[in-house]
Parts: sequence; structure tokens; C-alpha cells
Amino acid sequence: MKKRILAAFMAASMLALTAAGCGSAGSSNNSSSSSSAAETTANTDKKNSKITFVLDWTPNTNHTGLYVAQEKGYFDEAGLDVEIVQPPEDGAEALVGTGKAQFCVTFQDSMLPMIIGENKMPLKAVAALVQHNTSGIISRKGEGADKPKGLEGKKYATWDLPIEKATLKQVVEDDGGDFSKVELIPSTVTDESSALKTKSVDAIWVFYGWAGVATKLNGVETDYFAFRDINPVFDYYTPVIAGNTDWMTANPEQTKAFLNALKKGYEYTIANPEEACEMLMKAAPELDEKLVKESQKYMNEQYKAEVSQWGYIDPARWNAFYNWINENKLADEQIPENTGFTNDYLS
Repeated sequence: MKKRILAAFMAASMLALTAAGCGSAGSSNNSSSSSSAAETTANTDKKNSKITFVLDWTPNTNHTGLYVAQEKGYFDEAGLDVEIVQPPEDGAEALVGTGKAQFCVTFQDSMLPMIIGENKMPLKAVAALVQHNTSGIISRKGEGADKPKGLEGKKYATWDLPIEKATLKQVVEDDGGDFSKVELIPSTVTDESSALKTKSVDAIWVFYGWAGVATKLNGVETDYFAFRDINPVFDYYTPVIAGNTDWMTANPEQTKAFLNALKKGYEYTIANPEEACEMLMKAAPELDEKLVKESQKYMNEQYKAEVSQWGYIDPARWNAFYNWINENKLADEQIPENTGFTNDYLS
């Protein structure tokens, strides 16, 4: 899953330009059809409102509550017809930003190029799928990389992206290490377990709830440290649900209904993890059953963690990460406070 996140950075500039072009090309059409769109919205009382929801990657336990809400009929009860689709090669954010979909799964780090600058799109995070950043660095057990300083002299699989490398540099230096001593090699990792077993790399950025659990099931003994444990600024929101702000402004009740149905799906998942796993695997039968069940045990503790409201985004934590981006000059312009998110649509 981290591959998807980091790949989003490489595509960001192209996506922004493409999205801007799509917006320009479609502006006359949107204008000419505005009255028709208004009539459609006004007449949704007799039929379910259509919502297209774009995943960030293939189905996994980040998405369990979504599939539960679909299977249990929570969307239908809310008057919504939700279509769940997988992302195109150029990412889910562009589909939502250009109005071709209403909501998607994205990440606070990778959505940044879409919400600032001349080519920004109407995209805003409206709910956190999990409360804390569950990503970090995984390595073979006992080789010293259980702490960031231990990455000195180790082969780290990098996507050579500014925010990725700045994050790694920060945690290594926070631990008293020398980032210049980390061996950065181009990432070709498609299977974390295999890459660690064959020693093609020594350290990999993963989301522990999926890739970390998978290495354990595959018999690979590992060490792991989470970025947020080294520096709390990296306890940013990843993944999140983002929506098209134009659509949400025009359809506030449908937006609230959608998020409330999702909340019910995730609360059911927390209370009934085994049944929820079955619903996820019914929707995605290609998934490995053992991995899904073990991952679900981990993820059940992550969806709400210590907060009472599923989906809540803490402004202080959200702003702390973007302020770190500002301080390290990793964006083309200063990011104002409270950019890119809202809690207004949560029940």
C-alpha cells in the first residue's frame, strides 16, 4: 500500500496539470448542464443518490467498514447508491477533484499537491479511516534497524521522493544517526517478505497493519519502528476519506448521510470483526483469508483508537504535519492552517 502512496507523489505534478486541463475542457459543459444537475439533485427524494467512491489501492482491511456498510444496506437505508471502484493508474484524487467521482481514499501527505498551488482542485478530507499513522520501517530481526539510527549502512528501498526522504532523514537524525550513511537504492519491492528474505533490501517503508502482518504470516522475523513513535509530527492522517468540495457544498445532506453510513459500517466492524472479515472477503474473494483475519485484529484497534467519534480529524495533528512541510520547504508555497480538511460533515 505504501507503494501507492509514494507513487502518488511522482504523479502529483502531472495529475494537477491533467486535472486542470480536464476542468477547463469541461467548464462549458458543466455550465450548460448546471440546471440539469440542479434538477437531478432536487429529484433525489424518489430514488437513491448516486455516489462513486474510489479506493486508493486494492481492497484491504483499511476498507472493511466500507464493504460492511455496503453489505449491511446502510447506504441504501441512507438513500444512497454507492459504487465502489478501484483507482486508475493516475490516482483516485484526480477523479474526485475533477468531479468524476464524489469521494476517495487518499492520504494527508499525497493529497498535498492537489490542495495548494495554481492547479489545486476542490478536494478536502472529511474523515479519518484510522486515527493514527500506522506506517514505519520494517527490517530483518536482529540486524540493528529496530531504531532509525540503525539504518546507517543498511539498504533502504527508496522512491526518491522529497517528502519520503525528508521524513526518513528527520527520524534518523532525531535518533542521533547520520542519514548520509543510509544506502538509498531504487525500490523494486513488490513483496516485502520476499525482499527481506532474499536480502535484496534491508529496510522497507510499510503500513504494519497489512504488509507487517503479512511478513509475520510468511515466517519472516522482523524488527519495526513507527514514525510517530520517533517524532509525533509524523502522526499525521493516513489514510483519509476525501470528497469533492463543490459536490459536498451542493449536497450537504447526502454527504452527511454517506459518512454516517460509513460510521455505522466501521462501528459494526469494531464490534463484529469476524463477520466483517467475511463481508470484505465476499466483496474481494481474491484476498488471502489468513492475512485478512490477522490484519483485522490489528486494524480493529486503529479505526477509532482513543476517540469517541469515528472519522474525527484532530486539527492540531493535521496542522503539525503541514507546518513541518512548511518548515522544511517541501511545498511550493506556504500551507495555511486548517488546509485540506473539515469535520463539519461528521454526525
